[in-house]
Amino acid sequence: MQAVSGLNWLAAGVLACSALACGPQLHASDSAAVPLTPVAHSALVTLEAGPAAAGLVLRLRHTADQTPLSVTDLTVSVDGRSQLAMRREDGSWFVPLSEAITDDQLEVVVAHDGIREILSGRVTVPGAGTGSARNAGGAASVLRDHKQMAWWILNITIVLIAAIAISRRLS
Repeated sequence: MQAVSGLNWLAAGVLACSALACGPQLHASDSAAVPLTPVAHSALVTLEAGPAAAGLVLRLRHTADQTPLSVTDLTVSVDGRSQLAMRREDGSWFVPLSEAITDDQLEVVVAHDGIREILSGRVTVPGAGTGSARNAGGAASVLRDHKQMAWWILNITIVLIAAIAISRRLS
């Protein structure tokens, strides 16, 4: 009986660690104010960009009155490579980058007010990805980078706990 009890504590510990690793993570890029510089503009939209801890921050504004733009779709590519763009709470966008970019071509396709525009310009982000929270190391970083694996561990742990509970009731 003692071995089964120890196994329950182990399963509970693995379950707790998996839940923490799979939960939402707060990155420095989500809350830090970043100085942005104009990169491109059209008659309707101005694109501003600036470096962040692990990537690039983009802000889109109306050219005429500098009010925030209501974006319905955004596609970003750096030197022809498509990049993920995530909307932040303040209305700006965060583009995670794994490496530094120097004078690379930034192309943003933005859909707003029933219009689709392409804005392009040159941007430099020194040291993106180096020294960031992503490279801080540790088990939490590994599980954060491999969320699918963390979910599998969580699911297997739940099945293991259920199997132990059922076997205890049957004996």
